[in-house]
Amino acid sequence: MRLTEQQQRIIREEAQAAFGQGAEVRIFGSRLDHGVRGGDIDIHVETQGSVEERLNAELELYARLQRRLGERAIDIVVHDTHDVRRDIDQHALATGVRL
Repeated sequence: MRLTEQQQRIIREEAQAAFGQGAEVRIFGSRLDHGVRGGDIDIHVETQGSVEERLNAELELYARLQRRLGERAIDIVVHDTHDVRRDIDQHALATGVRL
């Protein structure tokens, strides 16, 4: 994974602060490929809650990460565990690394 231990810890802490302790957080995408340089940070969060709660938590997480990690490209995908998994959810679960 092309994130430092400190960056991983920050992502985990801030995701739990925004979504709660029950949220499962994974990194997926180009940051897992050591043969690639750069790229955004792709974060997948599995949680529960209303659409409004999930959107508010997603926006809160994005702002928290921008403050703590500095301005960088971050994509956050949120999946409610009660919903059908989309292709992106299946990809993140199959290839991602849980923090």
